[in-house]
Amino acid sequence: MSDRPPSLTPPPAGYTDWLAELKGRIHSAQQRAALAVNRELVQLYWQIGRDILERQAREGWGAKVIDRLAHDLRTAFPDMKGFSRANLLYMHAFAQAWPDAGIVQQLVGQMPWGHNLVLLTKLKTAEQRLAYAERTVQHGWSRSVLEMQIETRHVEREGQALTNFAQRLPAPGSDLAQQSLHAPYLFDFLGLGDQADERAIESALVQHVTRFLLELGAGFAFVGRQVHLDVGGDDFFIDLLFYHLKLRCYVVIELKAEKFKPEHLGQLGFYLSAVDRQIKSEHDGPTIGLLLCKSKNKVVAEYALGDKTQPMGIAEYKLLESLPAELQTGLPSIEQIERELGALPRKAPKEDT
Repeated sequence: MSDRPPSLTPPPAGYTDWLAELKGRIHSAQQRAALAVNRELVQLYWQIGRDILERQAREGWGAKVIDRLAHDLRTAFPDMKGFSRANLLYMHAFAQAWPDAGIVQQLVGQMPWGHNLVLLTKLKTAEQRLAYAERTVQHGWSRSVLEMQIETRHVEREGQALTNFAQRLPAPGSDLAQQSLHAPYLFDFLGLGDQADERAIESALVQHVTRFLLELGAGFAFVGRQVHLDVGGDDFFIDLLFYHLKLRCYVVIELKAEKFKPEHLGQLGFYLSAVDRQIKSEHDGPTIGLLLCKSKNKVVAEYALGDKTQPMGIAEYKLLESLPAELQTGLPSIEQIERELGALPRKAPKEDT
């Protein structure tokens, strides 16, 4: 028997593949365990919040009961975090925001508590919270990404580009394609002035491609910049080329640092034809074109798209922050929640703790 340590002993045939499979199983088990713990914690917080709501409504308890409950729970569970007065107020607000236990179990329970607090404090309505919760679970957004997407109104901008997809693509792919395009696209993360030209914008987008992909939305994979096409011996270059993993098609993006003109679609259509003939495979869907322009006259854009046989979309881009309306929360602060709790009537003066 060899005295060499196991790390220096050649593994038997098939061992490496087996080890990789075991590692995958272990990682999956760890993830499932973490998700299970998180679901139980979020469910517990919702139940505590629901109990506070019900008892205050039934018994008429005031806000001071939160202070007492926080003290008693921390005393009973000194090693557990999360029983501060502030967090108990958030539990109350959480249960108030999600009265349906099914949503907590099936959707928001899949997100960490910190993500839920972002939805709770930065969005006004249940509809908004539900939409961002669904995207968070679907795309695996981190807390910082979720905050960023809310600040830029990512969900509200989905499907807002002007397109001819309904007429040029078969359903249900046309609906998915429509939802895949936004309007306007916000490129304020580039740090460029409003007078930047096309090449400067294009270069900056590639340098910040990770952030650009987040702005484009799920499914986009970057293929290249200034992609060369040889058509009849003449050279042409696509500004930006992507592949959409869900639509299974190439997406040509052309940048115009000016107001939209109908002739822009002629150039875009030429690129779509070239990609369809030279790059896409028989398994890929029709190539989609997206024209990003500085501004547009909607009526002119609609007329220009009307007779185009290829699937195209037109959207504006903004280099500077163009959505100044702040997203105010329906529950903006612990103090406001406390005032609401304190305003509840009491049935019996004996319970003022």
